[in-house]
Amino acid sequence: MQRRAVAVFVALFLAIAGVAGALTATADSPEIALENPEVDVSQGDSIPVDDESYVVTDISESENDEGQMIISGTLERNFTAEASETWTNGSTVSVGDRDWRVEIAGENATEFTLVEVLDRQAILEADDTAENETVTLDDGEYVAVTDDSGERTLVPVDEYFPAPEERSVATGETLEYNGQTVTVDEVTADGAVLVWETTETETIEVAQQSTVTLGDTDYIAHFPDASTLRMSTDIEAYEAQVAEIDRFDQYNSGLSRVLILSVLSSIMLAGMAFIPSRY
Repeated sequence: MQRRAVAVFVALFLAIAGVAGALTATADSPEIALENPEVDVSQGDSIPVDDESYVVTDISESENDEGQMIISGTLERNFTAEASETWTNGSTVSVGDRDWRVEIAGENATEFTLVEVLDRQAILEADDTAENETVTLDDGEYVAVTDDSGERTLVPVDEYFPAPEERSVATGETLEYNGQTVTVDEVTADGAVLVWETTETETIEVAQQSTVTLGDTDYIAHFPDASTLRMSTDIEAYEAQVAEIDRFDQYNSGLSRVLILSVLSSIMLAGMAFIPSRY
């Protein structure tokens, strides 16, 4: 009698396990699907935003720390920005292949002067008749020059070295600096401000199901495969799909626990049925 009762319960638990297993095996897991996305692109495509565009420079698949394969992408936008640099009064700057000293005269100056900084050492070394170092005496600095007869003469440095070149540059004028054309935007007693346009690159890393802001618009990003990026502004619909997936996972997890508990209960009851009775 005891074994017949156990057999009934074992059959019941196995039936429950069978139903749970069948439901688990046949249930279709919902997936994220962006309907009518505003953006549907592949690597190399452009995404227009206002008067500019972002280029999809990369879509790739990689393995994360948990060993899962994940898809991510990169967007890039080139844009024009204004750069500036201040040349302080008395500083030395390199323009062309020479060094210049910045000189600004007066509190209300509207221009500055570039005064060439002579490479005295190079000039001395290039002159076979001059010594490579100047001579300093009580009354000034000199260059020692030896003529063809061997006579050594001291020449004042102001007479020996050529007069430095000077260039005046006013507000609004341009000059070539570091391979680009710069404009003198402002001149004050402290320095001159130079401005120019430069091209900069904005890079946006896009992760699976991340929020991406392009211009003033927020998008939800989705990679259906390792070569396609889709983005939609309907973030609420995306969140609803995520909630549906969470509910499915909870439902499926519950069925799995029922399956396991039913099988274990059947095994335990079957084992108890063969325990000898003391009566």
